[in-house]
Amino acid sequence: MVVWFYALVSVAIVSLISLIGVLTFSLKKEDLKRMLLYLVSFSAGGLFGDAFIHLIPEAMEDSGFRIHASLLIIFGILFSFAVERFLQWRHCHILPSHEHPHPLAYMNLLGDAVHNFIDGLVIGGSYLASISLGVATTLAVVFHEIPQEIGDFGVLIYGGFSKSKALFFNFLTALTAILGAILALIFGFLVKGSIPILIPFAAGNFIYIAGSDLIPEIRREQPETLESTLQLTAIAFGILIMFSLVFLE
Repeated sequence: MVVWFYALVSVAIVSLISLIGVLTFSLKKEDLKRMLLYLVSFSAGGLFGDAFIHLIPEAMEDSGFRIHASLLIIFGILFSFAVERFLQWRHCHILPSHEHPHPLAYMNLLGDAVHNFIDGLVIGGSYLASISLGVATTLAVVFHEIPQEIGDFGVLIYGGFSKSKALFFNFLTALTAILGAILALIFGFLVKGSIPILIPFAAGNFIYIAGSDLIPEIRREQPETLESTLQLTAIAFGILIMFSLVFLE
C-alpha cells in the first residue's frame, strides 16, 4: 500500500504540471523561449543522470551486466523512436513559430497521451523496485515535463485552441500517466520478475529523449559563449541533482 500511495501521488504531481501553461500568460515570447532553453538543458541532465546513475545500476544490481539488460535498453530506445516516427510526433520544447512549425494540435495531443502513459509505467515500475528509485525517477520526469508541457501548451495555442481549452486538453492527456502507473503496479504484483524488464526499458526511453530530442533542441540555436556555458552548467546541475539522490538511498 505504501508503494501504491507514493506512486499515485507522484503521477498526480506529474499530471498537475500540465497546468503550468497558465504561468506563461504574462511572459513575452522571447523571454519564454530563452527560459525554455535552460529548462531543456536541465531536464536533459536529469534524464541522463537518472538513466545512468539510478536505472541502469538498479537493473544490473541482481544479475550483473548481462546481454538481456542491454537489449532491453536498446528496445526502450527503439520504442521511443517508433512512437515518434509512426505518430509523426516528437518531444518538442520550443514554442511554435513560422521558423519552427509544429504538427497539428490533435496529433500532438495523441502523442502526448502516449508519452505520459509511458511516464506512468516508468514511475510505477521504479517504485516497485524501491522507494528511493521511484523518487529519483519522478524527479527526472518532473524536470522533463516542465519544459515539455510549456511547449505542448504553445503547440495547442498555435493549433487554434483557446488558452482555457489548451489547458484542459493538456491536463486530460496528462492523466494517462495515472493509468500507466496503475497498470505497472498491477502488472508488477501479478507477475514477478517484471521489474528487471521495466527498469532498463525506462532507461532506454530516457536516454533517447535526452539524446535525440533535448540535446538537438539545445543545439538548434547558435548562442554566445556565455549562454553555451550556462546551458552546459544546467545539464551538469541536472546530473548533480540525480547523483545527490544516491545519498538518500
